[in-house]
Amino acid sequence: MNTKPSAPGHAGAGTPRAVAPRGELSAKTLTPGSPPATSFAELGLPAEVVRVMTGLAVTEPFPIQAATLPDALRGRDVLGRARTGSGKTLAFGLALLVRTAGRRAEPKRPRGLVLVPTRELAQQVGDALEPYALALKLRLVTAVGGLSIGRQVTELRAGADVVIATPGRLADLVARRDCHLDQVRITVLDEADQMCDMGFLPQVSELLEHVPAEGQRMLFSATLDRNVDELVRHHLHDPVLATVDRAAGAVTAMEHHVLHVHPADKYATATEIAARDGRVLMFLDTRHGVDQFTRHLRGCGIRAAALHSGKSQPQRTHTLAQFKSGDITVLVATNVAARGIHVDGLDLVVNVDAPADPKDYLHRGGRTARAGESGRVVTLVTPGQRRDVNRMMSDAGVRPAVTQVRSGEEKLTGITGAKRPPVVAKDAGGNAPFRGLGTRPGRAPKESRKSAEARKVAEARKAARVRRGR
Repeated sequence: MNTKPSAPGHAGAGTPRAVAPRGELSAKTLTPGSPPATSFAELGLPAEVVRVMTGLAVTEPFPIQAATLPDALRGRDVLGRARTGSGKTLAFGLALLVRTAGRRAEPKRPRGLVLVPTRELAQQVGDALEPYALALKLRLVTAVGGLSIGRQVTELRAGADVVIATPGRLADLVARRDCHLDQVRITVLDEADQMCDMGFLPQVSELLEHVPAEGQRMLFSATLDRNVDELVRHHLHDPVLATVDRAAGAVTAMEHHVLHVHPADKYATATEIAARDGRVLMFLDTRHGVDQFTRHLRGCGIRAAALHSGKSQPQRTHTLAQFKSGDITVLVATNVAARGIHVDGLDLVVNVDAPADPKDYLHRGGRTARAGESGRVVTLVTPGQRRDVNRMMSDAGVRPAVTQVRSGEEKLTGITGAKRPPVVAKDAGGNAPFRGLGTRPGRAPKESRKSAEARKVAEARKAARVRRGR
């Protein structure tokens, strides 16, 4: 095993270390009250990395970065709890890169690994770390589904120092023997709670069995529930716990609004919100609902695009780029966009369909009010949903402002900036584009028994009149 330090002043990724009992948290627990570092240089980062950060105007560490970087740079296992958008990527990424630098990876054998739940998050992590990897002469490879596995194999064969991957695609590459994890010395699990929620826990655990036991492990998550605790107990050595947010996620940096709407007015209300000045991210439950609502918005002259798992990765990447640049102003999405998307200056998230799970609510809302900025989360609620939404909000630790609204009202404009769309769809009263679909686009119309009986009676009477006329 190579014991040469990877960077001056830091223990190299290959440096042997004593393995402490797994699953026992260090007595050192960092909280928001801990004295923060005022610069990245104070945290022990090398000069070439600090120069890049200065050029990118990244000068003051966020709390999670100040709390974790010193221990991570020393090779300690780290368990970080912080909400989405709090700076976790650089918290683990800078330590990973600095400790990996100094030795080239062999073909198919990366030396650093970052596991993430979604393709979007993998791309975001890669984009965030690329400037620092270039400064340290490291090669990053992203391995996710939806893109050519052949190209990823070629990049791995050329020598990838750090692989950023989703569990499914990495498992495929390992099974094909196109990627070997026996030389990985630093492993990061980012958004571990979502990986568990999405059913990746068995795959993640199996992949970690391929990674050398003496390597450094860092796990970052917005919540530390039962499944995440299982990963901690089985795969981390004496980790330092760094907590900079409440377990439920920080919700005080954003405004939360529940808008009570009539079912027949729900999508007219959502359309007027979409027509506001500025960008908005809107969530619906189903892919079909997302596609249908997006078509409706475009028909109203609103620059909207859809994002869900039915889109190819190039389509998803292109759509996100358009949204970030402002070429489209409304992104309509399923929960695929609830994590892994960072858009600067996004001040409004709308739950057209209210989520059932408090975690989903917090992560949808986490797309706004990022990095200390302000933002609003608006949830449209029909009468039949009020009890369930109240319970979900309570579990999420949120006390929203509740307002009864209708489309076209000043109250709606005051809260969301809503206005009439530039093109009014034909027969645009209420839910006209979705008439017969109930309160959720994409659902098949369901005729009540009373309506069916009335229709049959009317048809029988009409037939009788026709016969008499003959």
